[in-house]
Amino acid sequence: MRHGAQSKFTETEMANTTSAKRAVRQIARRTVVNTARRSRVRTYLRKVEEALAAGDAVAARAALNAAEPELMRAVGKGVFHKNTASRKISRLNRSVKALG
Repeated sequence: MRHGAQSKFTETEMANTTSAKRAVRQIARRTVVNTARRSRVRTYLRKVEEALAAGDAVAARAALNAAEPELMRAVGKGVFHKNTASRKISRLNRSVKALG
């Protein structure tokens, strides 16, 4: 586990074989990383939503331009499904366009 993060998975879950124990460790590491990635994407999306709520079209466009590559990067890492990310981007794009 990196960056001192805690995970709910431990080596003593149910693993009996060496390979199963290794898999548990890998899952624990991946879970921490994926949680951080998901959180990062949500932060970017929240910034877009906040700009939309404030009615600031320029800030909303800038936030969306920053959020889109971050969301697609998460897709590439397997954190989000491609269609989910495309749907989110499409809806945000439509909202920003409607704002002005």
